[in-house]
Amino acid sequence: MSKYSQPIRRFLFFVTLISSTSVAHADDWPHWRGLNRNGNVGESSRWKGGSWPPKKAIWRANVNSGSTGPIVIGNRLYTMGWKENQDHVYCIDAQSGRQIWKQSYRCPRFGRHSEGDKGLYAGPSSCPSYDSKTGYLYTLSTDGDLICWDTRNKGKRVWSLNFYDDYQVGQRPKVGRRRLRDYGYTTAPLLHGDSIIAEVGGDDGNLMAFSKQTGKRLWASQSKDPAGHTGGVVPIVVDGLPCVAVLTIHNLLVARLDKGHEGETIAEFSWETDFANNVATPTVLNNSVVITSEYNQYAITRIDITRAGAKQVWKQPFASGVCPPVIHNGHIYWCWRGVYCLNFKTGQPIWRGGRGYGDTASCIATTDGRLIIWGRRGDLALVETADRSPKGYTELARKKGVFKTDVWPHIVLAGGRLFCKDRAGNMICFAL
Repeated sequence: MSKYSQPIRRFLFFVTLISSTSVAHADDWPHWRGLNRNGNVGESSRWKGGSWPPKKAIWRANVNSGSTGPIVIGNRLYTMGWKENQDHVYCIDAQSGRQIWKQSYRCPRFGRHSEGDKGLYAGPSSCPSYDSKTGYLYTLSTDGDLICWDTRNKGKRVWSLNFYDDYQVGQRPKVGRRRLRDYGYTTAPLLHGDSIIAEVGGDDGNLMAFSKQTGKRLWASQSKDPAGHTGGVVPIVVDGLPCVAVLTIHNLLVARLDKGHEGETIAEFSWETDFANNVATPTVLNNSVVITSEYNQYAITRIDITRAGAKQVWKQPFASGVCPPVIHNGHIYWCWRGVYCLNFKTGQPIWRGGRGYGDTASCIATTDGRLIIWGRRGDLALVETADRSPKGYTELARKKGVFKTDVWPHIVLAGGRLFCKDRAGNMICFAL
């Protein structure tokens, strides 16, 4: 038996455990970046040549401004938007686009300490999370409102708290050589066992865990770094220990989750970016973490985590400004002003291609070896992975200009339906 077999089995068990607490069906999209929070989906692109996606959408809707990605549970879609000094939480019929219920609460358009780039974003950015055991939905506003909603009771509020009010979180510090930036709260919380883990960034701790049922704080992390601007908290197993990884404003932080050691730092790797823009979510495979940022870093790197700490395996001069990397069959993919493919083991470039994607993008890898890319201001593309096209970028289809504003929200594929959203809250659904 390989010396890596037991940790790998434990990792798969942990991912299954995480998924089982928050997902009802295998083809659901219950939280940030899909079932296993890594951009790999258990569905085919359903490419058969000809028109892809179908020319006619099955529905369109608008849920007001915000960059939060939707989630899908069975035939229910949940998302958020901001309008007239209120955040709105929507439950929508995923088949028809019909609104089933809506809940609202007062919230500023930007976080109370926000600074910079307000023409590029507005409203909520953090992706919701769903717990199938209770039917509870958890949302986080840009102003730090963590709220639990009962989806089985028309979205009735169960509990709520505010990070700024409860933990006196201040404005993020200036880092790097450029102007200060603070975009409020952007990082999607993670459901784990009986808790929900969020990046708070207060003096009590960078990470905090709260009871799913009551909102009572259960623990705070040893690290007290200010919160980063990344997409989500990610599960990882290190030498058999369940942990979480997150990009703070200063570091890649990996913290323990095992009983009696919750929040203890197992490893840190310095990664500080001008404007505090560590936007692309860390991507995990076994005990490896891939991180990438633009600006003064302009790099992508693989970090291996053990109980002894963090070890950089390789670093390459390629970057993603927004799109989280996807690790699929030994390769790393992302879209940022083009589509990149690197060898996961060595970091060596395999190919790069595609034009006109711009800075805003997300991508997912499908079971039939293809990438679905959502970029620019509504360009939807289907691209072959290196499994099917090892020598170069091969684009099978592209639908241009679906919307007219930036598509910060993550693309979603669930139940054979493709859900696309822009930052103005426009949504479109294609049945593949």
